[in-house]
Amino acid sequence: MELKRVVVTGLGAITPLGKNMPETWNAMLNGVSGAGPITRFDTSKFKSTFACEVKNYDPIDYFEKKDARKYDMFAQFALIAAKEAISDAGIEPEKENLDRIGVIWGAGIGGIDTFEQEVINFANGDGTPRFNPFFIPKMIADLSAGHISLMYGFRGPNYCTVSACASSTNAIADAFNLIRLGKTDVFVCGGSEAAITSAGVGGFNALHAISTRNDDPMTASRPFSKSRDGFVMGEGGACLILEELDHALARGAKIYAEVVGMGMSADAHHMTAPHPEGLGATAVMKNALDDAGMKPEDIDYINVHGTSTPLGDIAEVKAIKNVFGDHAYKLNISSTKSMTGHLLGAAGAVEALASVLAVVNDIVPPTINFTEGDEDPELDYALNFTFNKAQKRVVNAALSNTFGFGGHNASIIVKKWQGLS
Repeated sequence: MELKRVVVTGLGAITPLGKNMPETWNAMLNGVSGAGPITRFDTSKFKSTFACEVKNYDPIDYFEKKDARKYDMFAQFALIAAKEAISDAGIEPEKENLDRIGVIWGAGIGGIDTFEQEVINFANGDGTPRFNPFFIPKMIADLSAGHISLMYGFRGPNYCTVSACASSTNAIADAFNLIRLGKTDVFVCGGSEAAITSAGVGGFNALHAISTRNDDPMTASRPFSKSRDGFVMGEGGACLILEELDHALARGAKIYAEVVGMGMSADAHHMTAPHPEGLGATAVMKNALDDAGMKPEDIDYINVHGTSTPLGDIAEVKAIKNVFGDHAYKLNISSTKSMTGHLLGAAGAVEALASVLAVVNDIVPPTINFTEGDEDPELDYALNFTFNKAQKRVVNAALSNTFGFGGHNASIIVKKWQGLS
């Protein structure tokens, strides 16, 4: 069968860099760090006392008080990002076949804050099980997709993808596949996460996964630098509206870019560590290129997973050199996690958004906080890591990588929209 073409017609975000997509993108281009001391709980006994929080967030700015109580913060972020993207796309539900609009949303953890608070309340009580009736609906990861469909009446496919830090890239990939197979016309897809809680930070501290650079939080996320010591937790969400091309053209939608390929793979190596030779990362990028019918030389920019961990950064660089060969030295690489922190299940959506905007605007956001090169020869500094400053260049196609605990790998490729040929 002939596959349908899929385009991006709407974008939305709420991140540590901004309360919407334009603010987030502008901060990325200006190399702004979203890190700072944690404000949500007392960190005095924690190894890490900082994270990338959404700044000055108050749910009452977005929801009625009675409604805000029904949503965990990760679901609030989902609804905020989706609202912006749906508006940006100019989708008017009353004019659409709602059976042909779906929602696929990614979350690696879901309502951890709700779970934590309910368990604390029970443990501090007299043993009587007095749980909030919204406890389970607020906690389970799939409810973000459900809430979006309920708010707008979308009756198409509706579910949640859970693959750790690859979750929202998997959501976008699934939406892309279902549209090009002709199963539906429009998808609201992306991801959100709100895991900056005592259990979230404490758990990642126990894994020795996050930075403990408490004396200088704003420079703690430093991918590819010698002194990197783990990722910085982030929170928020991002949304992309994917649409079948003919449907978008028929309603006169603006088109940001075209989604042309996706890849998935597994490391099959370790619960939390990447394969040291980057085998899964190599496979997922090759799969995405094959799916798009593209050659390595067709890619201009890679938004890397680039978490600022000692092992992960090296494994991804090895994979890039394996896949792209000599062309690896001609493309731009950057890790926007150096600014946003690691949004866990929402990382892929935020980074897909950045990749789309890089293609639209012909500019690559930077990898900030680079100070000193690593002696490991695998971190080849002849590669263009776009350190510390955004770089203007023609970006006809961008690839976005996300790799999750459990060895889950997902990549997507977006391409400049140049009209019908």
